[in-house]
Amino acid sequence: MTAIWWIRRDLRLADNPALAAALAAGDQVVPAFVLDPVLLNSSYNSPRRTAFLLAGLRSLDTELHARGSRLIVRGGDPEHVLASLRAETGASSIFAQRDVSPYAIQRDQRVQRTLPLVLTDGLSVRPPGEVVRQDGGAYTVFTPFSRAWLARPLPGPRDLLPAPARILTPSLASLPIPEATVDHASFPAGEPQALRRLEAFCARRPFPIGRYALDRDRPSIDGTSGLSPYLRFGMLSARQAVVAALRAADAASSKEARHGAEVWLNELIWREFYLSILAAFPDVRRRAFRADLGRVRWSNDRADFQAWCEGRTGYPMVDAGMRQLSATGWMHNRVRMIVASFLVKHLLIDWRWGERWFMQNLVDGDPAANNGGWQWSAGTGTDAAPYFRVFNPVLQGRKFDPEGAYVRCWVPELAHVPASAIHAPWELTEAALAQAGVRLGREYPAPIVDHAFARARVLAAYTESRRRQSPQGRG
Repeated sequence: MTAIWWIRRDLRLADNPALAAALAAGDQVVPAFVLDPVLLNSSYNSPRRTAFLLAGLRSLDTELHARGSRLIVRGGDPEHVLASLRAETGASSIFAQRDVSPYAIQRDQRVQRTLPLVLTDGLSVRPPGEVVRQDGGAYTVFTPFSRAWLARPLPGPRDLLPAPARILTPSLASLPIPEATVDHASFPAGEPQALRRLEAFCARRPFPIGRYALDRDRPSIDGTSGLSPYLRFGMLSARQAVVAALRAADAASSKEARHGAEVWLNELIWREFYLSILAAFPDVRRRAFRADLGRVRWSNDRADFQAWCEGRTGYPMVDAGMRQLSATGWMHNRVRMIVASFLVKHLLIDWRWGERWFMQNLVDGDPAANNGGWQWSAGTGTDAAPYFRVFNPVLQGRKFDPEGAYVRCWVPELAHVPASAIHAPWELTEAALAQAGVRLGREYPAPIVDHAFARARVLAAYTESRRRQSPQGRG
Protein backbone atom coordinates (compact mmCIF):
# COMPACT_ATOMS: atom_id res chain seq x y z
CA MET A 1 0.00 0.00 0.00
CA THR A 2 1.01 3.59 -0.62
CA ALA A 3 0.46 6.65 1.58
CA ILE A 4 1.07 10.30 0.79
CA TRP A 5 2.89 12.51 3.28
CA TRP A 6 1.65 16.00 2.47
CA ILE A 7 4.34 18.35 3.76
CA ARG A 8 3.34 21.87 4.79
CA ARG A 9 5.00 23.24 7.93
CA ASP A 10 6.90 20.11 8.94
CA LEU A 11 10.08 20.04 6.87
CA ARG A 12 11.82 17.40 8.97
CA LEU A 13 12.22 13.65 9.31
CA ALA A 14 12.72 13.38 13.06
CA ASP A 15 9.82 13.71 15.51
CA ASN A 16 7.29 14.04 12.71
CA PRO A 17 3.90 12.49 13.57
CA ALA A 18 2.51 12.94 10.05
CA LEU A 19 5.45 11.09 8.50
CA ALA A 20 5.27 8.39 11.17
CA ALA A 21 1.57 7.87 10.45
CA ALA A 22 2.23 7.63 6.72
CA LEU A 23 5.00 5.08 7.26
CA ALA A 24 2.71 3.01 9.49
CA ALA A 25 -0.04 3.06 6.87
CA GLY A 26 1.90 2.20 3.73
CA ASP A 27 4.82 0.16 2.43
CA GLN A 28 5.61 3.10 0.18
CA VAL A 29 5.39 6.79 1.14
CA VAL A 30 5.21 9.74 -1.23
CA PRO A 31 6.72 12.87 0.40
CA ALA A 32 4.82 15.59 -1.46
CA PHE A 33 4.98 19.37 -1.33
CA VAL A 34 2.43 21.50 -3.15
CA LEU A 35 3.43 24.96 -4.40
CA ASP A 36 0.13 26.64 -3.53
CA PRO A 37 -0.40 29.86 -5.55
CA VAL A 38 -2.81 31.18 -2.90
CA LEU A 39 0.01 31.24 -0.35
CA LEU A 40 2.81 32.18 -2.72
CA ASN A 41 0.87 35.14 -4.10
CA SER A 42 -0.60 36.26 -0.79
CA SER A 43 -0.24 39.92 0.18
CA TYR A 44 1.24 38.58 3.43
CA ASN A 45 3.97 36.62 1.67
CA SER A 46 7.63 37.45 2.27
CA PRO A 47 10.25 36.83 -0.45
CA ARG A 48 12.82 36.02 2.23
CA ARG A 49 10.49 33.59 3.96
CA THR A 50 9.78 31.93 0.62
CA ALA A 51 13.50 31.70 -0.06
CA PHE A 52 14.04 30.07 3.32
CA LEU A 53 11.22 27.62 2.61
CA LEU A 54 12.63 26.69 -0.81
CA ALA A 55 16.08 26.14 0.66
CA GLY A 56 14.47 24.01 3.35
CA LEU A 57 12.81 21.89 0.67
CA ARG A 58 16.20 21.34 -0.98
CA SER A 59 17.68 20.26 2.33
CA LEU A 60 14.75 17.91 2.97
CA ASP A 61 15.16 16.42 -0.50
CA THR A 62 18.81 15.74 0.29
CA GLU A 63 17.86 13.99 3.52
CA LEU A 64 15.22 11.94 1.68
CA HIS A 65 17.71 10.88 -0.99
CA ALA A 66 20.00 9.58 1.77
CA ARG A 67 17.12 7.26 2.73
CA GLY A 68 16.32 6.03 -0.76
CA SER A 69 13.46 8.48 -1.28
CA ARG A 70 12.91 11.89 -2.87
CA LEU A 71 10.70 14.92 -2.55
CA ILE A 72 7.83 15.15 -5.06
CA VAL A 73 7.01 18.78 -5.85
CA ARG A 74 3.85 19.77 -7.68
CA GLY A 75 2.15 23.12 -8.23
CA GLY A 76 -1.50 24.19 -8.17
CA ASP A 77 -4.61 23.93 -6.05
CA PRO A 78 -3.82 21.37 -3.29
CA GLU A 79 -7.10 19.49 -3.71
CA HIS A 80 -6.52 18.95 -7.44
CA VAL A 81 -2.81 18.18 -7.05
CA LEU A 82 -3.41 15.61 -4.32
CA ALA A 83 -6.26 13.99 -6.26
CA SER A 84 -3.95 13.62 -9.25
CA LEU A 85 -1.13 12.26 -7.12
CA ARG A 86 -3.46 9.76 -5.49
CA ALA A 87 -4.67 8.59 -8.91
CA GLU A 88 -1.07 8.11 -10.07
CA THR A 89 0.01 6.14 -7.02
CA GLY A 90 -3.15 4.41 -5.85
CA ALA A 91 -2.51 5.86 -2.40
CA SER A 92 -5.03 4.77 0.19
CA SER A 93 -4.52 7.75 2.49
CA ILE A 94 -2.97 11.19 2.82
CA PHE A 95 -1.35 12.34 6.06
CA ALA A 96 -0.56 15.95 7.00
CA GLN A 97 0.17 18.02 10.09
CA ARG A 98 -2.79 20.02 11.33
CA ASP A 99 -2.47 23.80 11.06
CA VAL A 100 -4.57 26.51 12.71
CA SER A 101 -4.57 29.49 10.34
CA PRO A 102 -8.00 30.29 8.88
CA TYR A 103 -6.79 29.52 5.34
CA ALA A 104 -5.24 26.20 6.40
CA ILE A 105 -8.42 25.10 8.16
CA GLN A 106 -10.61 25.97 5.18
CA ARG A 107 -8.18 24.32 2.74
CA ASP A 108 -8.00 21.10 4.75
CA GLN A 109 -11.76 20.91 5.20
CA ARG A 110 -12.16 21.27 1.44
CA VAL A 111 -9.61 18.52 0.78
CA GLN A 112 -11.21 16.20 3.34
CA ARG A 113 -14.56 16.41 1.55
CA THR A 114 -13.14 14.55 -1.47
CA LEU A 115 -9.93 12.85 -0.33
CA PRO A 116 -8.88 10.57 2.58
CA LEU A 117 -6.88 13.26 4.39
CA VAL A 118 -5.85 12.41 7.96
CA LEU A 119 -4.56 15.28 10.09
CA THR A 120 -2.04 14.65 12.86
CA ASP A 121 -0.70 16.85 15.64
CA GLY A 122 2.84 18.19 15.67
CA LEU A 123 2.60 21.95 15.16
CA SER A 124 2.80 22.40 18.93
CA VAL A 125 3.50 20.24 21.96
CA ARG A 126 -0.05 20.59 23.23
CA PRO A 127 -2.51 20.73 20.32
CA PRO A 128 -4.79 23.79 20.35
CA GLY A 129 -7.92 22.90 22.27
CA GLU A 130 -6.12 20.60 24.70
CA VAL A 131 -5.15 23.19 27.31
CA VAL A 132 -8.49 24.80 28.18
CA ARG A 133 -10.34 26.16 31.18
CA GLN A 134 -12.54 23.93 33.33
CA ASP A 135 -15.59 25.10 31.37
CA GLY A 136 -13.93 24.03 28.12
CA GLY A 137 -13.27 27.56 26.91
CA ALA A 138 -9.93 28.80 25.68
CA TYR A 139 -7.60 30.61 28.03
CA THR A 140 -7.22 34.25 27.05
CA VAL A 141 -4.61 35.16 29.66
CA PHE A 142 -1.12 33.70 29.40
CA THR A 143 -0.26 33.03 33.05
CA PRO A 144 -3.12 30.59 33.80
CA PHE A 145 -2.56 29.02 30.37
CA SER A 146 1.11 28.44 31.14
CA ARG A 147 0.31 26.98 34.57
CA ALA A 148 -2.17 24.55 33.02
CA TRP A 149 0.32 23.76 30.24
CA LEU A 150 3.07 22.95 32.73
CA ALA A 151 0.74 20.91 34.96
CA ARG A 152 0.31 18.29 32.24
CA PRO A 153 2.91 15.54 31.70
CA LEU A 154 6.03 17.06 30.18
CA PRO A 155 7.67 15.45 27.13
CA GLY A 156 10.98 13.68 27.47
CA PRO A 157 13.60 12.30 25.07
CA ARG A 158 11.72 9.00 24.78
CA ASP A 159 8.70 10.85 23.38
CA LEU A 160 10.68 12.08 20.37
CA LEU A 161 10.06 10.05 17.22
CA PRO A 162 13.27 8.95 15.48
CA ALA A 163 13.93 9.77 11.86
CA PRO A 164 13.29 6.74 9.62
CA ALA A 165 16.33 4.92 8.30
CA ARG A 166 14.70 4.25 4.95
CA ILE A 167 11.67 5.44 3.00
CA LEU A 168 10.45 3.65 -0.11
CA THR A 169 8.98 6.03 -2.69
CA PRO A 170 7.61 5.16 -6.14
CA SER A 171 9.11 6.81 -9.20
CA LEU A 172 7.08 9.94 -9.99
CA ALA A 173 7.44 13.13 -11.96
CA SER A 174 8.37 16.18 -9.93
CA LEU A 175 8.81 19.87 -10.61
CA PRO A 176 12.23 21.34 -9.87
CA ILE A 177 12.31 23.31 -6.64
CA PRO A 178 12.14 26.97 -7.77
CA GLU A 179 15.11 29.26 -7.37
CA ALA A 180 14.73 31.99 -4.77
CA THR A 181 14.81 35.64 -5.80
CA VAL A 182 16.45 36.84 -2.56
CA ASP A 183 18.94 35.35 -0.15
CA HIS A 184 18.43 34.28 3.46
CA ALA A 185 22.09 34.08 4.45
CA SER A 186 21.37 34.86 8.09
CA PHE A 187 19.57 31.53 8.46
CA PRO A 188 20.88 28.51 6.51
CA ALA A 189 17.80 26.34 6.03
CA GLY A 190 17.10 22.72 6.83
CA GLU A 191 16.62 20.22 9.63
CA PRO A 192 20.37 19.57 10.14
CA GLN A 193 20.96 23.31 10.59
CA ALA A 194 18.07 23.55 13.05
CA LEU A 195 19.43 20.68 15.15
CA ARG A 196 22.92 22.20 15.14
CA ARG A 197 21.53 25.52 16.35
CA LEU A 198 19.50 23.81 19.05
CA GLU A 199 22.56 21.94 20.27
CA ALA A 200 24.71 25.07 20.18
CA PHE A 201 22.15 26.95 22.25
CA CYS A 202 21.21 24.25 24.76
CA ALA A 203 23.91 21.62 24.95
CA ARG A 204 27.32 23.05 24.10
CA ARG A 205 29.35 24.75 26.78
CA PRO A 206 29.09 27.44 27.97
CA PHE A 207 25.38 26.84 27.36
CA PRO A 208 24.03 30.15 25.99
CA ILE A 209 20.58 29.09 27.22
CA GLY A 210 21.89 29.50 30.76
CA ARG A 211 22.34 33.23 30.18
CA TYR A 212 19.15 33.64 28.22
CA ALA A 213 17.30 35.48 31.00
CA LEU A 214 20.20 37.95 31.27
CA ASP A 215 20.99 38.46 27.58
CA ARG A 216 17.71 38.05 25.70
CA ASP A 217 16.73 41.74 25.88
CA ARG A 218 20.08 43.06 24.65
CA PRO A 219 19.87 43.31 20.84
CA SER A 220 23.62 43.87 20.44
CA ILE A 221 24.30 40.48 22.07
CA ASP A 222 23.80 37.12 20.38
CA GLY A 223 21.74 35.97 23.35
CA THR A 224 18.74 34.30 21.72
CA SER A 225 18.40 30.89 20.12
CA GLY A 226 17.80 32.06 16.55
CA LEU A 227 15.43 29.11 16.10
CA SER A 228 12.23 30.96 15.24
CA PRO A 229 12.51 30.48 11.44
CA TYR A 230 13.10 26.75 11.93
CA LEU A 231 10.10 26.40 14.23
CA ARG A 232 8.04 28.40 11.72
CA PHE A 233 8.52 25.73 9.04
CA GLY A 234 8.90 22.74 11.32
CA MET A 235 12.55 22.11 10.48
CA LEU A 236 12.60 21.64 14.24
CA SER A 237 9.60 20.38 16.18
CA ALA A 238 8.18 22.28 19.13
CA ARG A 239 8.56 19.09 21.16
CA GLN A 240 12.28 18.85 20.35
CA ALA A 241 12.75 22.43 21.53
CA VAL A 242 10.80 21.88 24.76
CA VAL A 243 12.67 18.65 25.55
CA ALA A 244 15.98 20.48 25.04
CA ALA A 245 14.86 23.31 27.35
CA LEU A 246 13.81 20.86 30.07
CA ARG A 247 17.07 18.92 29.81
CA ALA A 248 19.06 22.15 30.01
CA ALA A 249 17.15 23.17 33.14
CA ASP A 250 17.80 19.78 34.76
CA ALA A 251 21.50 19.91 33.87
CA ALA A 252 22.00 23.51 34.98
CA SER A 253 24.92 24.07 37.32
CA SER A 254 23.49 27.20 38.93
CA LYS A 255 20.18 28.88 39.72
CA GLU A 256 20.98 31.50 37.10
CA ALA A 257 21.49 28.87 34.40
CA ARG A 258 18.33 27.01 35.38
CA HIS A 259 16.39 30.26 35.31
CA GLY A 260 17.70 30.95 31.81
CA ALA A 261 16.40 27.60 30.55
CA GLU A 262 13.06 28.14 32.27
CA VAL A 263 12.64 31.58 30.71
CA TRP A 264 13.31 30.15 27.24
CA LEU A 265 10.78 27.40 27.93
CA ASN A 266 8.32 30.13 28.87
CA GLU A 267 8.85 31.73 25.46
CA LEU A 268 8.07 28.40 23.79
CA ILE A 269 4.85 28.27 25.81
CA TRP A 270 3.97 31.77 24.54
CA ARG A 271 4.15 30.28 21.04
CA GLU A 272 1.71 27.56 22.11
CA PHE A 273 -0.57 30.18 23.67
CA TYR A 274 -0.80 32.23 20.49
CA LEU A 275 -1.51 29.12 18.42
CA SER A 276 -4.36 28.27 20.77
CA ILE A 277 -5.72 31.82 20.53
CA LEU A 278 -5.72 31.77 16.73
CA ALA A 279 -7.42 28.37 16.70
CA ALA A 280 -10.13 29.49 19.12
CA PHE A 281 -10.57 33.04 17.82
CA PRO A 282 -9.71 33.11 14.10
CA ASP A 283 -11.12 36.63 13.78
CA VAL A 284 -8.09 38.05 15.61
CA ARG A 285 -6.38 38.18 12.21
CA ARG A 286 -8.90 40.82 11.14
CA ARG A 287 -9.94 42.72 14.24
CA ALA A 288 -8.96 43.64 17.78
CA PHE A 289 -9.63 40.95 20.35
CA ARG A 290 -10.71 43.63 22.79
CA ALA A 291 -14.00 45.01 21.48
CA ASP A 292 -13.58 48.25 23.44
CA LEU A 293 -10.43 49.02 21.44
CA GLY A 294 -11.86 48.02 18.08
CA ARG A 295 -13.02 51.49 17.11
CA VAL A 296 -9.87 53.58 17.51
CA ARG A 297 -9.75 56.55 15.14
CA TRP A 298 -6.37 55.87 13.57
CA SER A 299 -4.37 58.62 11.89
CA ASN A 300 -2.91 56.21 9.31
CA ASP A 301 -0.64 58.83 7.75
CA ARG A 302 1.04 57.08 4.81
CA ALA A 303 4.13 59.28 4.90
CA ASP A 304 4.64 58.45 8.58
CA PHE A 305 4.14 54.75 7.82
CA GLN A 306 6.71 54.88 5.02
CA ALA A 307 9.21 56.61 7.30
CA TRP A 308 8.69 53.84 9.87
CA CYS A 309 9.12 51.11 7.24
CA GLU A 310 12.36 52.66 5.99
CA GLY A 311 13.85 53.34 9.42
CA ARG A 312 13.90 57.14 9.28
CA THR A 313 11.66 58.17 12.16
CA GLY A 314 14.41 60.10 13.93
CA TYR A 315 14.30 57.72 16.89
CA PRO A 316 17.52 55.66 16.65
CA MET A 317 16.31 52.50 18.39
CA VAL A 318 13.24 52.34 16.15
CA ASP A 319 15.22 53.05 13.01
CA ALA A 320 17.87 50.44 13.88
CA GLY A 321 15.22 47.77 14.24
CA MET A 322 13.47 48.60 10.99
CA ARG A 323 16.76 48.65 9.09
CA GLN A 324 17.75 45.30 10.58
CA LEU A 325 14.44 43.90 9.36
CA SER A 326 14.96 45.33 5.88
CA ALA A 327 18.53 44.04 5.61
CA THR A 328 18.11 40.57 7.14
CA GLY A 329 14.43 39.62 7.34
CA TRP A 330 14.72 39.31 11.10
CA MET A 331 14.55 41.60 14.13
CA HIS A 332 15.44 41.10 17.77
CA ASN A 333 12.31 40.44 19.83
CA ARG A 334 12.79 43.31 22.28
CA VAL A 335 13.14 45.67 19.34
CA ARG A 336 10.01 44.21 17.73
CA MET A 337 8.08 45.39 20.78
CA ILE A 338 9.67 48.84 20.61
CA VAL A 339 8.98 49.43 16.91
CA ALA A 340 5.46 48.02 17.17
CA SER A 341 4.60 50.27 20.09
CA PHE A 342 6.05 53.23 18.20
CA LEU A 343 3.97 52.63 15.08
CA VAL A 344 0.71 52.22 16.97
CA LYS A 345 1.13 54.60 19.87
CA HIS A 346 3.45 57.29 18.56
CA LEU A 347 2.24 57.46 14.97
CA LEU A 348 -1.34 56.32 15.71
CA ILE A 349 -1.26 53.86 12.81
CA ASP A 350 -3.49 50.77 12.79
CA TRP A 351 -1.60 47.78 14.19
CA ARG A 352 -2.78 45.71 11.21
CA TRP A 353 -0.56 47.80 8.92
CA GLY A 354 2.46 46.81 10.98
CA GLU A 355 1.34 43.21 11.30
CA ARG A 356 1.19 42.93 7.50
CA TRP A 357 4.54 44.67 7.02
CA PHE A 358 6.19 42.22 9.38
CA MET A 359 4.64 39.26 7.55
CA GLN A 360 5.85 40.70 4.25
CA ASN A 361 9.42 40.92 5.53
CA LEU A 362 10.10 38.45 8.34
CA VAL A 363 11.79 35.17 7.55
CA ASP A 364 10.13 33.76 10.70
CA GLY A 365 6.76 35.44 10.14
CA ASP A 366 4.12 33.23 11.76
CA PRO A 367 0.43 34.18 11.59
CA ALA A 368 -0.31 33.28 15.21
CA ALA A 369 2.79 34.67 16.92
CA ASN A 370 2.94 37.77 14.74
CA ASN A 371 -0.69 38.65 15.36
CA GLY A 372 -0.33 37.93 19.06
CA GLY A 373 2.75 40.12 19.33
CA TRP A 374 1.18 43.02 17.49
CA GLN A 375 -2.04 42.93 19.46
CA TRP A 376 -0.01 42.68 22.69
CA SER A 377 1.97 45.78 21.73
CA ALA A 378 -1.14 47.66 20.63
CA GLY A 379 -2.95 46.73 23.84
CA THR A 380 -5.86 45.34 21.82
CA GLY A 381 -5.37 41.61 22.24
CA THR A 382 -5.56 38.77 24.71
CA ASP A 383 -3.31 39.24 27.72
CA ALA A 384 -2.18 42.49 26.13
CA ALA A 385 0.09 45.15 27.57
CA PRO A 386 -2.10 47.80 29.17
CA TYR A 387 -3.45 50.08 26.46
CA PHE A 388 -2.14 53.09 28.40
CA ARG A 389 1.47 51.78 28.41
CA VAL A 390 3.42 53.72 25.80
CA PHE A 391 7.04 52.66 25.37
CA ASN A 392 9.42 55.61 25.36
CA PRO A 393 11.88 54.63 22.60
CA VAL A 394 14.63 56.76 24.13
CA LEU A 395 14.37 55.12 27.53
CA GLN A 396 14.02 51.68 25.94
CA GLY A 397 17.21 52.31 23.97
CA ARG A 398 19.13 53.50 27.01
CA LYS A 399 18.02 50.47 29.01
CA PHE A 400 18.60 47.73 26.46
CA ASP A 401 21.34 49.23 24.27
CA PRO A 402 23.21 51.37 26.82
CA GLU A 403 26.42 51.72 24.81
CA GLY A 404 24.57 52.19 21.53
CA ALA A 405 26.23 49.19 19.86
CA TYR A 406 23.00 48.03 18.21
CA VAL A 407 22.19 51.51 16.93
CA ARG A 408 25.73 52.04 15.59
CA CYS A 409 25.48 48.75 13.70
CA TRP A 410 22.25 49.59 11.88
CA VAL A 411 22.31 53.39 11.87
CA PRO A 412 25.94 54.03 10.89
CA GLU A 413 25.39 57.76 10.39
CA LEU A 414 25.25 57.98 14.20
CA ALA A 415 28.45 55.98 14.69
CA HIS A 416 30.36 58.89 16.24
CA VAL A 417 27.60 60.18 18.50
CA PRO A 418 28.56 59.60 22.16
CA ALA A 419 26.72 56.83 23.99
CA SER A 420 25.15 59.33 26.35
CA ALA A 421 23.22 60.92 23.47
CA ILE A 422 22.98 58.21 20.83
CA HIS A 423 19.34 57.44 21.63
CA ALA A 424 18.38 61.13 21.60
CA PRO A 425 20.87 62.93 19.32
CA TRP A 426 18.64 66.01 19.18
CA GLU A 427 19.63 66.71 22.76
CA LEU A 428 23.17 67.59 21.62
CA THR A 429 24.16 71.07 20.58
CA GLU A 430 24.67 71.75 16.88
CA ALA A 431 28.39 71.98 17.53
CA ALA A 432 28.47 68.57 19.23
CA LEU A 433 26.41 67.06 16.43
CA ALA A 434 28.73 68.59 13.83
CA GLN A 435 31.70 67.07 15.64
CA ALA A 436 29.97 63.69 15.31
CA GLY A 437 29.34 64.33 11.61
CA VAL A 438 25.58 64.64 11.96
CA ARG A 439 23.15 67.36 10.89
CA LEU A 440 19.59 66.61 11.94
CA GLY A 441 17.38 66.68 8.89
CA ARG A 442 20.35 65.92 6.63
CA GLU A 443 22.52 62.94 7.59
CA TYR A 444 19.86 61.78 10.07
CA PRO A 445 16.22 62.85 10.39
CA ALA A 446 14.84 64.88 13.24
CA PRO A 447 12.19 63.07 15.34
CA ILE A 448 9.04 62.52 13.32
CA VAL A 449 6.83 63.13 16.36
CA ASP A 450 7.21 64.43 19.90
CA HIS A 451 6.90 61.69 22.53
CA ALA A 452 4.76 63.67 24.98
CA PHE A 453 2.39 64.79 22.22
CA ALA A 454 2.13 61.25 20.81
CA ARG A 455 1.40 59.76 24.21
CA ALA A 456 -1.39 62.22 24.93
CA ARG A 457 -2.86 61.72 21.45
CA VAL A 458 -3.01 57.92 21.60
CA LEU A 459 -4.42 57.85 25.11
CA ALA A 460 -7.19 60.20 23.99
CA ALA A 461 -7.90 58.01 20.94
CA TYR A 462 -8.04 54.83 23.01
CA THR A 463 -10.21 56.45 25.66
CA GLU A 464 -12.61 57.62 22.97
CA SER A 465 -12.79 54.10 21.50
CA ARG A 466 -13.61 52.65 24.90
CA ARG A 467 -16.28 55.31 25.47
CA ARG A 468 -17.89 54.64 22.10
CA GLN A 469 -18.00 50.91 22.90
CA SER A 470 -19.63 51.39 26.29
CA PRO A 471 -23.44 51.15 26.64
CA GLN A 472 -23.60 54.92 27.14
CA GLY A 473 -21.69 55.44 23.91
CA ARG A 474 -23.96 53.34 21.70
CA GLY A 475 -26.39 55.25 19.50
